[in-house]
Amino acid sequence: MTLNDTLANALSRIEQHEKLGRKECAVESSKLVKNVLGILKQFGYIKDFSAKKEGAKEILTVQLSGAINSVGVVKPRFPLQTATFTKWEKRYLPSKDMGILVLSTVEGLMDHAKAKEKHMGGRILAYCY
Repeated sequence: MTLNDTLANALSRIEQHEKLGRKECAVESSKLVKNVLGILKQFGYIKDFSAKKEGAKEILTVQLSGAINSVGVVKPRFPLQTATFTKWEKRYLPSKDMGILVLSTVEGLMDHAKAKEKHMGGRILAYCY
């Protein structure tokens, strides 16, 4: 089965497994998915993830922590300037200090708080709270 957006598929699977109360889920691997999962792990939304080869594909096994209420991708991937952080936080996060926005910047992927500190803009890829 071919997928158009591996990040959207991975985050959708993670959210569904969280809602079902499962402890782990398997998602298809890509460099972008690994980087986003690394950010989610850093903030404690997932416990850990590991990769294993299954034929030609690499599959990531994600250990869930039960901390995710909602996670998803932002489509289209809107450009974000430092002056408009508040607008996007209000749109995708339930409150100011709850949750993260994952951004793609010139320095790589990072959460919106770190991008604010560095006064950097980028494109919004995903949200999680």
